[in-house]
Amino acid sequence: MIRKLAGLIGEYKRDTMLTPVFTALEVFMEVLIPYVTAMIIDKGINAGNIQAVWLFGGLMVLMAFLSLFFGTQAGRYAASAASGFSRNLRDEMYEKIQAFSFSNIDKYSTAGLVTRMTTDVTNCQNAFQMIIRIAVRPPLMLIVSVIMCFIISPDLSTIFLVAIVVLAFFLILIMKNAMATFNVVFSKYDDLNASVQENVSAIRVVKAFVREDYENEKFTKAAGNLRKLFVKAESILAFNNPSMMLVVYGCIISLSWFGAQHVVSGAITTGNLTSMFSYVMSILMSLMMLSMVFVMITMSTASIKRISEVLNEVPDLANPANPVMEVKDGSIDFEHVDFAYRSGSGDNVLRDIDLSIASGETIGILGPTGSGKSTFVSLISRLYDATSGTVKVGGVDVKDYDMQVLRDKVSVVLQQNVLFSGTILENLRWGNENVTEEECIEACRLACADEFIEKMPDKYNTYIEQGGTNVSGGQRQRLCIARALLKDPKILILDDSTSAVDTATDASIRRAFREKIPGTTKLIISQRISSIEDADKVLVMYRGGVNGFDTPQNLLATNELYRQVYETQVQGGGDFDQESQ
Repeated sequence: MIRKLAGLIGEYKRDTMLTPVFTALEVFMEVLIPYVTAMIIDKGINAGNIQAVWLFGGLMVLMAFLSLFFGTQAGRYAASAASGFSRNLRDEMYEKIQAFSFSNIDKYSTAGLVTRMTTDVTNCQNAFQMIIRIAVRPPLMLIVSVIMCFIISPDLSTIFLVAIVVLAFFLILIMKNAMATFNVVFSKYDDLNASVQENVSAIRVVKAFVREDYENEKFTKAAGNLRKLFVKAESILAFNNPSMMLVVYGCIISLSWFGAQHVVSGAITTGNLTSMFSYVMSILMSLMMLSMVFVMITMSTASIKRISEVLNEVPDLANPANPVMEVKDGSIDFEHVDFAYRSGSGDNVLRDIDLSIASGETIGILGPTGSGKSTFVSLISRLYDATSGTVKVGGVDVKDYDMQVLRDKVSVVLQQNVLFSGTILENLRWGNENVTEEECIEACRLACADEFIEKMPDKYNTYIEQGGTNVSGGQRQRLCIARALLKDPKILILDDSTSAVDTATDASIRRAFREKIPGTTKLIISQRISSIEDADKVLVMYRGGVNGFDTPQNLLATNELYRQVYETQVQGGGDFDQESQ
């Protein structure tokens, strides 16, 4: 997985490589400054040589400016590389999600995917930036500082080696315990995001049922659980600084004690001892920064695992090696089709569906809730693959088509009508981005949407809010139908997509379909008898199977379920989910 993530650095490899180079130069300058300081003390101040003071002092200022320049460049390139890496990572995840089938998407919650693309990617970005800069700087500073200390006094330098071993022990112990907690923390982010998303998207329902207090309590609980886990994780990490300070002060005390003895004995000069104090601080600050890197890596490890789940997910649906690139007509054949959402579970949603629909026919589909109506039509556009049996469109197995070609010719208006933020024209062109405004207007006439669009101040340039919240349910449905028509489909599927329009408008839409698109196969899922009574045939579904498939007239005479709902609705309302009186 690390190799795959490294491949996403892409065009930012140059910035990634330059960052540690400039960081190394910055460290080199900083490490030499204490050594020059010792020269000023020993060869300038103690020797009473003012020229040496000016010379080494000027050299120190130059090195300080060079260190500043190299550090600035390292920071700039690190920011560019890290932000570019996160952009590529988000793009890769987003493209992968777009390639998912419905069954792949069903494995993840919407909030979980959002968390992965925001919080988790940000954690990876921060960790990457620390790795290429901060994780390079401390080890270099540590190594070079230790080398300089050994050059000055090998005896006193053993103090640092003992300190490093002690501190490494503390860090490993802390990180090991913190990592397990962070793995749980990020899964709780999903619960928090889910609570926010659900509340905002359903805010009208929340207010209609006066459930604000309940939603507040649910969110508070999710936020509280997240807080408890963070407190637990941070409580473990809190041992980091005290451990560091213990080692720092232990080094300073030891260096002061043994260093003073070396100065008295003449084994080391005052200037060299002063520079060693600078190096000990550099060493310990390097260890401090390394501990911060370990914390960030610990947090990002949990995020990387969650991101890897998405990137390693294999889409269930894929194009064949030599796909069919043309849909001949709108004929549909189901040949003994079974389907289960979880393959091998034995819990089939559809059972032995075997029927044929001629191109251009209008088919009504009725059945009680949970009978498999929506699943049935989803197999036609290959949103799912049949568990067994064959689904054919235009005489060709849907698995043999290029998926984009198939879905361009099978236009679906789902139960949940979705509009996107943008103008009405922009929403209509989701069906076909190349259609003219006149073609959009004609499609809206067929869908009976033109009557309310023309009353809007900006007409077809009226802005639609996200989710279509500034239009009614019936208006959303008609706009979605118009959008589907603009694809010029061979098959048009309406999944209970006229439920929010009045019966007169419903009849006008069906009449327009008969007159304007007679060659298009139309499948209409509805609980209204009036919506399908003029269909060529009606498919009655019950418990995932075909209960009846014939003309409305024949079904009325031969099919008990169809006759039951027909008589109930004619007598004053009702559908398959209500018992007749």
